[in-house]
Amino acid sequence: MAPVPPFPSTAGLPEGPRTLDRREGPYGEVVLRRRRAGDAAVYEIIANGCFLMDTSDGRSERLLIDAALAGLPQDRLRPTVLIGGLGVGISLVRAVQEERWGRITVVEREAAVIDWHRRGPLAELSGDALADPRTRIVHADLVAHLRDGAGRETFDALCLDIDNGPDWTVTEDNDGLYTPAGLAVCRDRLAPGGVLAVWSAQPSPAFDLALRNAGFQGVRTEEIPVARGVPDVVHLARKGA
Repeated sequence: MAPVPPFPSTAGLPEGPRTLDRREGPYGEVVLRRRRAGDAAVYEIIANGCFLMDTSDGRSERLLIDAALAGLPQDRLRPTVLIGGLGVGISLVRAVQEERWGRITVVEREAAVIDWHRRGPLAELSGDALADPRTRIVHADLVAHLRDGAGRETFDALCLDIDNGPDWTVTEDNDGLYTPAGLAVCRDRLAPGGVLAVWSAQPSPAFDLALRNAGFQGVRTEEIPVARGVPDVVHLARKGA
């Protein structure tokens, strides 16, 4: 699969970050910023003063999708995936690049983030992916959608990236996703043999144990080295057949 294309040259942009949009929503403040990195523009999302993600790398966001697909049986045709968090769109773009995926559902709770992709600066990255007929964007809180989503539909893969990790949540409401009850909901929303993939900014042995205690099989982590500090991690687990 082709890598996510970089943003075009931005000669003349200031070195420091520039705020492009700032909004107050039901979960607090969300900000879109742009900065220059060499000859490329890097976009980043800040929530309540906490850095969430940017477009500078994207390897771990792509791994979130790739590892989930690799964990599914090869004979499973047109598997469905729910991506928790639209973010800067890298995971969605990666999913659309893979023809094997069937329905691709993205759940994003921040209206501002959806707007930035549909009509704002991030459309340059994700416009084609949003236009793909397999893609459906749902404006909802992920935890509530998994618990109460219409028809309680199931998916072959859940790829979740709404926090900096199970041990570093963006808002207190997200804590419930990583509890035994929250993991049970994730398990219930997976088809037999389905894969749960959870992005984290650092390894969490406690979360691996929680996944095993919740009845998941094949629990493991895949790491992406970063320039400084601990690696980014994707936690992977499988629902029994």
